[in-house]
Amino acid sequence: VTITTRLLVSHLSGIRHYEKDLAKVKEEKEKANRACKPTKPTEDKEQKEGKAVDKTDAVKPRGEREGDVKSRSSKPGRRDKEFEQEEYYLKEKFESVIESLKIFKNDPLFFKPGSQFLYSTYGFTLLSAVVERASGQKFTDYMLKMFRDLDMLSTVLDDNEAMIYNRARCYVYNKKGRLVNAPYVDNSYKWAGGGFLSSVGDLLKFGNALLYSYQAGQFKNSSGKLLPGYLKPDTVTMMWTPVPKTEVSWDRDGKYAMAWAVVEKKQQCGCCRQQRHYASHTGGAVGASSVLLVLPEELNSEVTDAGLVAPPRGVIVSIICNMQSVSLNSTALKIAREFDKEKRAQ
Repeated sequence: VTITTRLLVSHLSGIRHYEKDLAKVKEEKEKANRACKPTKPTEDKEQKEGKAVDKTDAVKPRGEREGDVKSRSSKPGRRDKEFEQEEYYLKEKFESVIESLKIFKNDPLFFKPGSQFLYSTYGFTLLSAVVERASGQKFTDYMLKMFRDLDMLSTVLDDNEAMIYNRARCYVYNKKGRLVNAPYVDNSYKWAGGGFLSSVGDLLKFGNALLYSYQAGQFKNSSGKLLPGYLKPDTVTMMWTPVPKTEVSWDRDGKYAMAWAVVEKKQQCGCCRQQRHYASHTGGAVGASSVLLVLPEELNSEVTDAGLVAPPRGVIVSIICNMQSVSLNSTALKIAREFDKEKRAQ
């Protein structure tokens, strides 16, 4: 088979995630698909008559049921199934991303590359190895230089041995529902998929850099006053364009693009619900949860041609908390919409 970097970055490669059993992965997907279907009238009637067990999970938004983070799993005594996987708690130190490939390199693919979607942290581990070989330098050095270019000086490797100023302590609920310190783990096996420490301020800088790059090409009459974006506008547009056959666990309106979840602008009929275009990604790690959401402003030619404003135009929301399995995307989207509404009212 052939696995391209585009397949890797959109989780279409067939490389496994933390679960090694394909049958269990299929079972979880089938459960999620069943849960997305609306409850039948007969079931509703049974619920009203008190003849059936509580089926509220069947009509909950997908973001509350599955994915990297789950709000209900953050309750005492509840554990996210994903965090029950042993590989989340690896303590082995890997000296290079090439070395960490040994964890999964001999495992079979779950499906033919390009045919299905399966979120895979190890797919990004392989991507980091590609970056390392293509750049001719260690992946971690390459990334830290990029963070420095973006003025993200608080973003560093989650290295257990290093003394990192203002590093937060992470927490989880144990089986008895008590708050305890998160267990010791070593994330050197997955730098690209979940091995960096950052701050809310740095994530805002990252979001603004991408939004600037995305919109820079729209401001054509800036008389050369605008500096180029860190990436080309077409590159970010490609990154934020939904890819067929993908899905998003934290927003049922979205599709996966290239390392981002994207919801497209959409309104089927008059007076129907409107979808605003936005890009986001959640993060889940042992003892921590996060989200970065970018809601671009809808620009028209009058604004871009007048030269009175400059990119980035929109709302960036970043949230980081030192608690495992906290659902954050819906909260971030509500915050972004409130700021956007206030801005348009002005």
